[in-house]
Amino acid sequence: MEELVGLREGSSGDPVTLQELWGPCPRIRRGIRGGLEWLKQKLFRVGEDWYFLMTLGVLMALISYAMNFAIGRVVQGSGIPELKTILSGVVLEDYLDITNFGAKVVGLSCTLAAGSTIFLGKVGPFVHLSVMIAAYLGRVRTKTIGEPGNKSKQNEMLVAGAAVGVATVFAAPFSGVLFSIEVMSSHFSVWDYWRGFFAATCGAFTFRLLSVFNSEEETITCLFKTSFPVDIPYDLPEIFFFVALGAICGVLSCAYLFCQRTFLGFTKTNWFFSKLLATSKPLYSALAALVLASITYPPGAGRFLASRLSMSEHLDSLFDNNAWALMTRNSSPPWPTEPDPENLWLEWYHPRFTIFGTLAFFLVMKFWMLILATTIPIPAGYFMPIFIFGAATGRLLGEALSVAFPEGIVAGGVTNPIVPGAYALAGAAAFSGAVTHTISTALLAFELTGQIVHSLPVLMAVLAANAIAQSCQPSFYDGTIIVKKLPYLPRIRGRKIGSHRVTVEHFMNRTVTTLAKDTPLEEVVKVVTSTDVAEYPLVESTESQILVGIVGRAQLVQALQAESPSWAPGHQRCLQDILAGGCPTEPVTLQLSPETSLHQAHHLFELLNLQLLFVTSRGRAVGSVSWAEMKKAISNLTNPPAPK
Repeated sequence: MEELVGLREGSSGDPVTLQELWGPCPRIRRGIRGGLEWLKQKLFRVGEDWYFLMTLGVLMALISYAMNFAIGRVVQGSGIPELKTILSGVVLEDYLDITNFGAKVVGLSCTLAAGSTIFLGKVGPFVHLSVMIAAYLGRVRTKTIGEPGNKSKQNEMLVAGAAVGVATVFAAPFSGVLFSIEVMSSHFSVWDYWRGFFAATCGAFTFRLLSVFNSEEETITCLFKTSFPVDIPYDLPEIFFFVALGAICGVLSCAYLFCQRTFLGFTKTNWFFSKLLATSKPLYSALAALVLASITYPPGAGRFLASRLSMSEHLDSLFDNNAWALMTRNSSPPWPTEPDPENLWLEWYHPRFTIFGTLAFFLVMKFWMLILATTIPIPAGYFMPIFIFGAATGRLLGEALSVAFPEGIVAGGVTNPIVPGAYALAGAAAFSGAVTHTISTALLAFELTGQIVHSLPVLMAVLAANAIAQSCQPSFYDGTIIVKKLPYLPRIRGRKIGSHRVTVEHFMNRTVTTLAKDTPLEEVVKVVTSTDVAEYPLVESTESQILVGIVGRAQLVQALQAESPSWAPGHQRCLQDILAGGCPTEPVTLQLSPETSLHQAHHLFELLNLQLLFVTSRGRAVGSVSWAEMKKAISNLTNPPAPK
């Protein structure tokens, strides 16, 4: 019956099936079908594959988040802010659990598969993965040799793991170790240097060796090959332009850090975004990925963003030492149907938009697109995107200088041409260093390209950018810690003379609950049940208040529960009897004085990863200082409270 066809009465159109003629609402169904056919013809006019590529980006973002949602929230984001918190002495539950390793790997793979759609890297998640393995291997080592758990040994493994994570991404052991030191901790033990370098060298060597075994390279080489002139790479007057580039990158980094932190905080405080991220994270991820995919669509706006290039191809093209503006001054090369590996720079050229237009459009669009991408709850690294952004900034300045000095800069009677790729290298190091508050990005740029001829101008650009950024904004990772409200001790900014006058007496907690050895057990039970602190200062007697040790709440509760309810009549049991019965106590190895300065206390907390210290005056316990008091004191220095 379905094969029978006929013509509608009074109609000269195409034959239709009898099922369609007899079906309900035939005209409405024909109208919907015709509309869908019209929409298909319009949408697929430019080629249906681009829409499937856009769908691929959205699906990869959804799959990346789905893996996180299925296994655990600790695998989303970069991971470096949480690692900084752990290395400062705070325990984050399940963050280093090896069971999250698989979810992080699969989620990161999906993120990278999205390519230029999401435009995110892998440095942060790779550091997280490396630290997971380091923590697991540390536990295996402890069980194998049978030694008790040692927190300092664990931190040594974590620091080495962070160095390996950076080194194996860029095959750069030196900058990997230095970058991990600058980002992860304020104090670093020299004893950990050789451990970090040894592990990072092994990782970087294996990473490059795999490329040789896979026939990708003939021998071990750098990741991004450049051909900058070696004899006279730059003229002395160009130092000024490199420093100016560093200043520009510093100002741009301040704007980026402020906008990124503000928007990230807005998504957590705004009722709509906070509810969406709390209840419908897949929907938020899909919407954000859809916005980014629509803009990076190559036949559309992506034509001016070089969106057909991968992240490594972006750097390969930007580090090109040829001046594109001069090459296209009297010619208009066609846009290739597919990216040409030998002429990747053509992806940046448009006959009406020019090289300057595409680079400027790339910077403007990527500025807010990177900020939006950092809010997507997926495993992703944020270092590589800002590294490319800085390279594009330097490339724009280098192209402008090549047009301003087409024959080169004359110095000492010798004319040397401008190399825009060198400015791209300096811009990448300067902007990424300013955003992360690190200097080692200069060394990273040299290890990536294998050339150190521009060491002085690149380092000067990085220093200039850091001088501006560090004086105005917290780093990208510190800003994330602030927005996420992770327990982290901030630095004392602007070492003013007034801050050295602040002593512990000005901000310590004076309402400290002490337990004396002669305290009756009834009073001890009342104190334990009415407070929730982890440990109590133990004093010699109620009258003297001389601090003699520390007793943990958990051990004290266990001892009280094991205490027999019956005792000799006429004898009042006290805390001393519990301690004599085996309740463990800890000696007070470190304590503060009311005259200790804020800077000294801050150094102790950072150096020893402390959470709490008791304050004594002539041996008497008079107060305590924790992170809460330290953070409030530092906040009052930067933002003094209004006078009462």
